[in-house]
Amino acid sequence: MNKKTPPHLNRRRMLGVVAGTLAAPVILPGKVLAATPQDAALEQAAEQAVARHNISSFVVRRWQDHFDNLKHGAILSDTVSRFLTFWSEDEKIVKIYPTSVPLTDQLTRRGRTRIVRKVVGPSWRPTPNMLKRNPNWPRYWPPGPDNPLGTHALYLSWTYYRIHGTNDTRKIGRRSSNGCIGLYNKDIKELFGLAKVGTQVVLI
Repeated sequence: MNKKTPPHLNRRRMLGVVAGTLAAPVILPGKVLAATPQDAALEQAAEQAVARHNISSFVVRRWQDHFDNLKHGAILSDTVSRFLTFWSEDEKIVKIYPTSVPLTDQLTRRGRTRIVRKVVGPSWRPTPNMLKRNPNWPRYWPPGPDNPLGTHALYLSWTYYRIHGTNDTRKIGRRSSNGCIGLYNKDIKELFGLAKVGTQVVLI
């Protein structure tokens, strides 16, 4: 192997192809510094995609394809690749997070919404439909380590729909929710600090 060629180059190029572009470098940790927020986000997503063996469905998304502008910031949740992308209003911050998605297409709502409320330490009540499917569930879960919404929740304008954390890390990267989008608690904490009430949200 050419000594000037990093041993991970082919892997990086493969990830670049999967991401839909070879122009934007997908940088593995400790190898090359990310030049832009988008590059840093791609690096983060590439690591996560490799870890989840879900490279085949991962596609880098452009905000221009889904939003008219970035006023108040924007969140795109891709229920196929199971990744969520956040863009700040000034486009200086781009973050990509792995997510859990609804169990079935029937439980999956797609379209345009927005964040209407932010809660640290959310409580949770199952919806009427959830209780029909799971009649033995408690009617109320207080905040805490067993709460299905994890440590933080972003409430959407759609009734019962949220982007939230999870205390069950096995759910991330899988079809595992009853309709909401779930993130690792460390990721929802970061997203919670970046997103605002009014942030645009699109689920595809």
